[in-house]
Amino acid sequence: MSATRVRPQAPAAPATATTPSGGTAWLRDLGMGMRFASGGGREGWIRTILTAVGVGLGVALLLGAASVPNLLENRDDRAVARTPHFSADGKPPAASDTTLMVRDTGTEFHGRTATGKFLKADGGHPVLPPGLDKIPGPGEMVVSPALRDVLDDPANTLLKERFSAYKQAGTIGEAGLMSPVELYYYVGADTLTSAHGAHRFEGFGEDDSLPLDPFLMALVVLICVVLLTPVAIFIGTAVRFGGDRRDRRLAALRLVGASARSVRRIAAGEALFGALVGLAFGAVLFLLMRQLVGMVDLTNVSAYPSDMVPASGLVVLIAVAVPVSAVLVTLISLRSVAIEPLGVVRGGKQRRRRLWWRVVLPVAGIGILLLSGRIDRDMGNDAVNVTAIAVGSSLALIGLSALLPWLVEAVVGRLHGGPVPWQLAVRRLQLTSGTASRAVSGITVAVAGAVALQMMFASMHDDFTQVTGQDTTRAQLTVRSGSGDGALAQRMIDDFTKTEGVTKVIGTVQAYVTRPGGKKEDGLTPTTELTIGTCATLRELADLDSCKDGDTFVAHTGSKEQNDWVDATARPGKPVNVGPDPDFNKGAKPVLWTLPKGTPTVKARPNPSGTKMDGIFATPGAVDIKKLDDASTSSWVKLDPKAPDAEEHVRNTAAHISPFLGVDSLKAVDRDKQYASIARGLQIGAAVTMALIAASMLVSMIEQLRERKRLLAALTAFGTRRSSMAWSLLWQTAIPVALGLALAIGGGLGLGVVMTRMIGKGVTDWWSFLPLTGAGAAMVAVVTLLSLPPLRRMMRPDGLRTE
Repeated sequence: MSATRVRPQAPAAPATATTPSGGTAWLRDLGMGMRFASGGGREGWIRTILTAVGVGLGVALLLGAASVPNLLENRDDRAVARTPHFSADGKPPAASDTTLMVRDTGTEFHGRTATGKFLKADGGHPVLPPGLDKIPGPGEMVVSPALRDVLDDPANTLLKERFSAYKQAGTIGEAGLMSPVELYYYVGADTLTSAHGAHRFEGFGEDDSLPLDPFLMALVVLICVVLLTPVAIFIGTAVRFGGDRRDRRLAALRLVGASARSVRRIAAGEALFGALVGLAFGAVLFLLMRQLVGMVDLTNVSAYPSDMVPASGLVVLIAVAVPVSAVLVTLISLRSVAIEPLGVVRGGKQRRRRLWWRVVLPVAGIGILLLSGRIDRDMGNDAVNVTAIAVGSSLALIGLSALLPWLVEAVVGRLHGGPVPWQLAVRRLQLTSGTASRAVSGITVAVAGAVALQMMFASMHDDFTQVTGQDTTRAQLTVRSGSGDGALAQRMIDDFTKTEGVTKVIGTVQAYVTRPGGKKEDGLTPTTELTIGTCATLRELADLDSCKDGDTFVAHTGSKEQNDWVDATARPGKPVNVGPDPDFNKGAKPVLWTLPKGTPTVKARPNPSGTKMDGIFATPGAVDIKKLDDASTSSWVKLDPKAPDAEEHVRNTAAHISPFLGVDSLKAVDRDKQYASIARGLQIGAAVTMALIAASMLVSMIEQLRERKRLLAALTAFGTRRSSMAWSLLWQTAIPVALGLALAIGGGLGLGVVMTRMIGKGVTDWWSFLPLTGAGAAMVAVVTLLSLPPLRRMMRPDGLRTE
């Protein structure tokens, strides 16, 4: 009998599920990463919170920027809605049951401007301005809520006294106001006529806004790029927080069989969860911040919270771009990292960063700007290539942020020796220069953009800033009335002289007079101005050897052409017409007044407003002011600098004389309102952006300290001084910042030269980077000081504990 050996058979392989691939694998791995981020315990939530805070700050600022178009449009719509308009043919309408007489007015109080309108209804059913239920009655005033609160404040008794002649009869609705902090009012006046400067209107809704200057349009585009580019960089940095600890966790996944591609997608899922939480946090932060828009007035920039509505297209773009960017940035950052089992993360010998593609970005941006050509100011906003400016400047600034990691790596790789803190900082930068570069890239972009903006501002400064020639040492206020007579002029002089805080008053009555007889010069009737004032007043306007009441003078300004024109009318011993001009008033009879013989010719001197007045100068005893058909009254008021509320007392006096007197402050320099508004907006935006960058650096610094907690504790256990660790922390921040500022200065100067060339200007300020460099250094000091308390906590011995 023989035995037969039977070879044992291998058991059949158990059936396995098909491994997901394609989109299914992506969804599985991203979902797993999100579960790790949300359910990974304290460690996972710390990283998620850091990422969410960083992303949320950026998202809130982006949503705020996306709301600016709607904010401006809503403000402009309300401004247009309350602007009176004429009929379709542009002519003032005849009085009817629906027409209104309207006269603009305004005042200032402690630097704040209150504007309004006087109204008089021609009939029983007048058109109503937005925000009013009815036209206020005679002596009644309807005010904005902000003006009501100011008037009710006991500290503002001077302003309340200014409006004491009117009874508050209600408040203006939101539809009739630019913002909740606007000081605005409507006053009913039954005696309002065209003689008071009023005009008749039949409705509201006239757009009288001026288009933005092309130079300012280019400046606005560059401002938007400069303020928003650092935000995008910051978001890209925030999603990479906690990279070292994340890589060690992913190594454990490799140990249990996850592929290299899967762990990268899982890491992207963790970043995606932090970005989604950041989106929610940013949206909540934006909703909280928009409430401040209606509560504060930053340099006269305010609106209703309901105006802060982001454009729907931009909201969708932000909601999609932020999560997608988080995934892409994570995948790109892990390309050079080898995550293997057993907790080993091998990167091998680090490959030096390539330079060529980093140079292409700024060169391409500068090339786009150069090819777009110069801006022709005469063509208006059509001459501004918004796309070219936005794309070109964005590429130039992003290129600088791409150059920074290469520059930091190249410089710190050549640093050796030095004190212990210096060596610790340099060695850390040599190991992880990318992390430090990312934290500083926002500063680089912001400073480079700010340098370019300052160069543009300086180059176009003279176009929007005018030296007025006004002499603020002779007077600080000017008061003018559209109509005048001797009694009003004398009352202005007397009342202002008695006003608290006033040291000197110059008052005149002025009217245009013509040469009678119909003889014309070049088809025009010779015309000059008649100025009536006391001898003290006339001495302020011309160089007089002697003067007494009853004297007259012929004033020349020095220009031969103007002098000849004055002499064609002002002929001593000959009459002039001080009444209506027959050329403009058909059938009007001239009112003749003879200029006395022997009237001397004198040389005019600039008045406090900086202008020379020529023509006939006369004292009150020489001419009967009642003969003047159309005259205006002007006064210049000098204030006592030691009287703090002197200006407010003068405005009160003017309001009591007539509510239609215009009181203006004399200024040595006058700035264009649009230019000044853009400058204020830049200051606000720059402050917010720099605060965001400082927060970015601080969060990044705390995240790096948390990553190195065990290392810091080990160094302390081996006897490293705490002061050495603190100085090391300072150098780790200062070295990249110094390199970033140097790169920013060079790039900013280059971008500034190109932008000034686009507007056809030359560079007038090459040293605009100095204050910005100081701001960058101060930011380093502040971030270092704020990071010292976390550093001390992480150097404790319990940092060596492990599980």
